[in-house]
Amino acid sequence: MWALLELSRWRVAVAIGWGVLALGSGLGLAALAAWLIARAWQMPPVLDLSIAVVAVRALGISRGLCRYLERLATHDVALRAMTTARTTVYRTLARSDFWLRRPEVSPSGGDRSGKPLRRGDLLVRIGSDIDDLGAVVVRAFVPVAVALALSLAAVALLATISPAAAAILAGALVLSGIVAPWLSAKAASEAERAVRADRAEFTAQALTVLDHAAELRVAGRLDAALAAAGQASRRAVAAEDRAAARSAWSAAATPLSIGAAVLGALLIGITLYGPDGGSPGAMTPMALVVLVLLPLSAFEAVGPLPTAAQTLTTARAALHRLDGLDPDSPPSASVGPSARQTTRPPHAEDAANVARTPPIDAHVPERPCGRRIAVVGPSGAGKTTLLMKWAGLFDTPRPGVTFFAEDAHLFGTSVLENLRVARGDLTAEESEEALRTVGLGNWLDGLPQGVHTDLVGGAAAVSGGQRRRILLARALVSPARVLLLDEPTEHLEAEAGAKLLRDLLDADSGLVEPDRIVVVVTHQLPEDHRADAVLRVSASGQVTTDFAGHGTPCGSADSAHRENPLPSY
Repeated sequence: MWALLELSRWRVAVAIGWGVLALGSGLGLAALAAWLIARAWQMPPVLDLSIAVVAVRALGISRGLCRYLERLATHDVALRAMTTARTTVYRTLARSDFWLRRPEVSPSGGDRSGKPLRRGDLLVRIGSDIDDLGAVVVRAFVPVAVALALSLAAVALLATISPAAAAILAGALVLSGIVAPWLSAKAASEAERAVRADRAEFTAQALTVLDHAAELRVAGRLDAALAAAGQASRRAVAAEDRAAARSAWSAAATPLSIGAAVLGALLIGITLYGPDGGSPGAMTPMALVVLVLLPLSAFEAVGPLPTAAQTLTTARAALHRLDGLDPDSPPSASVGPSARQTTRPPHAEDAANVARTPPIDAHVPERPCGRRIAVVGPSGAGKTTLLMKWAGLFDTPRPGVTFFAEDAHLFGTSVLENLRVARGDLTAEESEEALRTVGLGNWLDGLPQGVHTDLVGGAAAVSGGQRRRILLARALVSPARVLLLDEPTEHLEAEAGAKLLRDLLDADSGLVEPDRIVVVVTHQLPEDHRADAVLRVSASGQVTTDFAGHGTPCGSADSAHRENPLPSY
């Protein structure tokens, strides 16, 4: 967990230090205020109390100030850790070949690779699971360290007055700070697993209904899908109720411990004070008041520990699910910066119906030479696989080479931010130029706020053709030297699509800089194209490469015709 979050030990130590100072100020404030109350009862000269009065005010101010600084430091560590963890998970998923992974069916008909990971399961892992890991810093690591330091300080301070009262306080702190959290974690662990399983099931079922409502209605399965989502939701609520009921018993241990510690200190104080209390050599009234009131403040540090135990339980379960993203890793392995994840695609709703595809073979032909390359062939022949191989998505991503999928995501944000996915420093003027270059000038002029207009619902806010052109504009503004475009002209009118293809495959058209390499997958290759090379992928996986007269293959001085077979699966 520590490795995945990449926590800075120095930052965590600073957060713990501010927490100790905050609760230490509260502990000192309670002891000093108790002493001041008892001393004032004796009505000494006012000047005898001036230092204590100033110290009480200083401790009151420092308590709030240190608490604020502790919150800032703790949340800074947590947010940094969550950002690091989420970035690591995204990066490892991006490097993996999970889109080729399908459940392996054993000879007996069983699924050897386990239950397919659905979109809802993936959303839980990269969303709330990472949030739960980040909460460990705020609700577990720092509170536990602060509670340990303050408990030792409180027991030591009380021991200077009465070792017996200090022993009672120590026992009560053990009950409230160790036994109660252990009971809380033990009682909540099973319920937490049930809650998470049912919540992930509900998320998956809900996403299935939202994404495929029309298909489910046509198939007559919409009501069944809605019922399944409702049942999962009700199971999650019931599991949460059970977890809350069980954790309430452990929560009762804290007030019982406080009562026992205060009552024990009071009885011991009365016994020690005796009939001679306040006389020389006997217990003073100030010591008696401190003895009784100090335990009340000591429990402020251990109060959050039952919640900390539940947070740790939740975080361990979240870490286990993140480990489960890699079916080839051992259960104890954690998702670290160098971990390589192989999981199901987020769009795979029912991968069990598809046969498992083995990893890409090394015999896939390399990208031919030329500035403009076209890849044609029937659906399912392996054209997209070629592009993904050339981008290095099956092993090590190749610098300067970017694959732009035909189903790339449009986010529910502004047009400008959607283009900045490819280049973060893109200006509004550059984005407008790119959109007009791909033929979206009229559409852009009709937007109320230009490139700053939000696409409410993402891709649902535009037509299929507009979406393709926006994705093409995103590719054009990217810094990549090699652009691998997967069917960029789908959903466009035939004439407009053909013109766009001719421009993409013509190095002198001005659409793409002449020094950049463009590889286009298409089903409709214009006859008058100016591509340097055309790869034709047959339905059987045979790859034929034709080089135009103005382009030559690598290491050859003449035009060539080559045939390479794709790996047979």
